Amino acid sequence: MALDLVKTLSDLVALPSVNPMGQLVSGPEYFEHRVTDYLEALFKSLNLPYQRQTVEPMRDNIVARLDGQVPASEGGPLILFEAHQDTVPVVGMTIEPWTPVVRDGRLYGRGSCDIKGGMTAMLGALARLAEERPRGMPTIVMACTVNEEHGYSGATALTKMWSQAGSVIPRQPDAAIVAEPTQLQTVVAHKGVVRWRCRTHGRAAHSSQPHLGINAIFKMARVLEALERYQRDVAPTLGEHALCGRPTLSVGTITGGLSVNTVPDGCVIEIDRRLIPGEKPDDAYRHVLEYLAREIGSDPAIEHEKPFLIGAGLLDRVNGPLAERMVTAAREAQIECAKIGVPFGTDAAAIAGAGVPSIVFGPGSIDQAHTADEWLALDQLVQASEALYRFGRTGLQ
Repeated sequence: MALDLVKTLSDLVALPSVNPMGQLVSGPEYFEHRVTDYLEALFKSLNLPYQRQTVEPMRDNIVARLDGQVPASEGGPLILFEAHQDTVPVVGMTIEPWTPVVRDGRLYGRGSCDIKGGMTAMLGALARLAEERPRGMPTIVMACTVNEEHGYSGATALTKMWSQAGSVIPRQPDAAIVAEPTQLQTVVAHKGVVRWRCRTHGRAAHSSQPHLGINAIFKMARVLEALERYQRDVAPTLGEHALCGRPTLSVGTITGGLSVNTVPDGCVIEIDRRLIPGEKPDDAYRHVLEYLAREIGSDPAIEHEKPFLIGAGLLDRVNGPLAERMVTAAREAQIECAKIGVPFGTDAAAIAGAGVPSIVFGPGSIDQAHTADEWLALDQLVQASEALYRFGRTGLQ
């Protein structure tokens, strides 16, 4: 059956699937299970074998298989389509996040761009291929994963499925296309990331007698000044990738203190170090810590926790033939498509790390992802689905 792309995207946006981003929160908008249930019903309606894989409570990957002319279990080619089910939180949004609205050729709502639009494009292509069963079609596995926005654990769990007996994925895929907002360009390389928390410890006292305390925020100020120097003077010297640029460092959050009239005994920041493809996350983490030790000395009151998020970059070493085929399929769909690199991370790195050549492709721009009025251009939704359909007809041939 053919899918109505706008209706399908509207349905998906209307189902909250917020990633708690590591916070201890609760509420009806959190976790991906509503989207997973919707996808299960859709795969049933397409008469496709499917499997749910629990990653965490209320957080299941779901995978469906459309067998090609020669099933992958019998040696035929196998292509993986992958999209994540989760969205970022909705705090600060200026539109109703779960009420999809179509206006001026755009569909508004949380997840419309990142990445339920890309998921819908893949589902639309899959439905067309399931109805037509074109000669020469490879087996296509559609995987909808959890927790992309805070750790890639869904994609990591997915890579274990093709080595498990009885899995709906009969063997390791030959190639993977990962949905993200790429403006219909073919991403062959992207940055990785390592994130961690730094804590400074002090001693509380009344603010009228600050000499009796140790101000943890003042201690953190020294750390922050050193990190700013690292971003400005050191990170740009650590290498460059032709498509992704240079490494970067950013401090994204800071918390500390109980009240203005109390000397703070604690302060916490979260550090984001972006990696160029080929950089090792552990090495990048250690490099920053060693730099700080040289700059501000050893201080037991300054504590760096182990990273809470690690994601490698996507290398453009082995995905060349796959990328060329995707570019060709996009151009057949009247898309001006080129091979590019991007600064953000995706599930593609986890899949490529398991030995599957991977690229990233989808409708929408990263400039609209996570925004207060997130939207997707519907013409790109249609174009993306057409390109994926054309790719899926023949796969890598």
